[in-house]
Amino acid sequence: MAVDTQYADALPDETVRGRGAGLNPGNRFDGLRLHVLGQQLDEAAAAHPEGRQVATRIYADRTASVINRVDSPDLGFKWTLNPYRGCEHGCVYCYARPTHELLGFSCGLDFETKITAKHDAPGILQRELAAPTWAGEPIVMSGVTDCYQPIEAKLQITRRCLAVMAQCRQPVGIVTKSRLVVRDLDLLQQLAKANAVSVGISLTTLDARLSAVMEPRASCPADRLRAMRELSDAGIPVVAILAPIIPGLNDREIPRLLESAAQAGATCAMWIMLRLPYQVKALFLEWLQRHYPERRARIVSQVRSMHGGELYRSTFGTRMRGTGPLAEQIAATFRVFADRCGLHRRLPQLSSASFRRPNLTGQMELFTA
Repeated sequence: MAVDTQYADALPDETVRGRGAGLNPGNRFDGLRLHVLGQQLDEAAAAHPEGRQVATRIYADRTASVINRVDSPDLGFKWTLNPYRGCEHGCVYCYARPTHELLGFSCGLDFETKITAKHDAPGILQRELAAPTWAGEPIVMSGVTDCYQPIEAKLQITRRCLAVMAQCRQPVGIVTKSRLVVRDLDLLQQLAKANAVSVGISLTTLDARLSAVMEPRASCPADRLRAMRELSDAGIPVVAILAPIIPGLNDREIPRLLESAAQAGATCAMWIMLRLPYQVKALFLEWLQRHYPERRARIVSQVRSMHGGELYRSTFGTRMRGTGPLAEQIAATFRVFADRCGLHRRLPQLSSASFRRPNLTGQMELFTA
């Protein structure tokens, strides 16, 4: 994989506006790291109390393949396709942030302002689907960063990939927190006819203010619910994904989130606990101090209670649920209200029965589906 890139900048020298991360911590793979003293940040904030905007930069990602194998034993899928690396949505809690460090960037502000785009993904996808070894197994978009983040409105890489999938009847499960997904209803309906698509909409809160500071460039809660309704009305199976559940912040919203999702047409629901791998811990703690200082100690204490005293443990099987009484209470609450709202059904099983390999030769095939 070759990426047009530069080394990440140091910590921002003043407050940034409209972004999730307030820090740009040094890359964990670098031997030399630059950190800015809190006093300097305070002085910069005083000089620019309203902060400054940081423009999004797009870099060309010249990857040679786009279908990625998933080896995690506690995930329910084997293949993913991510048209973008990094995510402009800027969700401060995002577990995918550390993947940006593999590109020489920071997992902080860099993750949401320096996006790599796989412009050639549709053509590469078509070649990979045409391979004799490909059996049409379901692919998830996106298993890492959101395939409908704001830049997609202009670049349309996701839409062009979906066009390839619709032509091949390649089953795909989409995960997003953007209303932009309804733009592609025409392609999604083609896939739905072959039982080859589902869309998971991530819901974290119904509080517009909390969403605005926690997921600054994602669609607001009301728009996500409207997207659910439009998808459902168009015959697309919709999954409500309550993720992440953050104890002391949005866990009390579980009943209302499930009720709202059911009313919007979701057919089933799932949930994931807050995950804070690597330096995401520092980003999240700084965010709490900035926006919810009075609740910070309680939230941190409850998070630690579910990970044996640590902020996060990456053990397969429990990393997305946590352990202990509080984790069990949250799981029980979800089960009760998911059942009450009719969202206790299993996730949709996508079918590969109608998959047809793309013809790259331009010649007529003897037998067609």
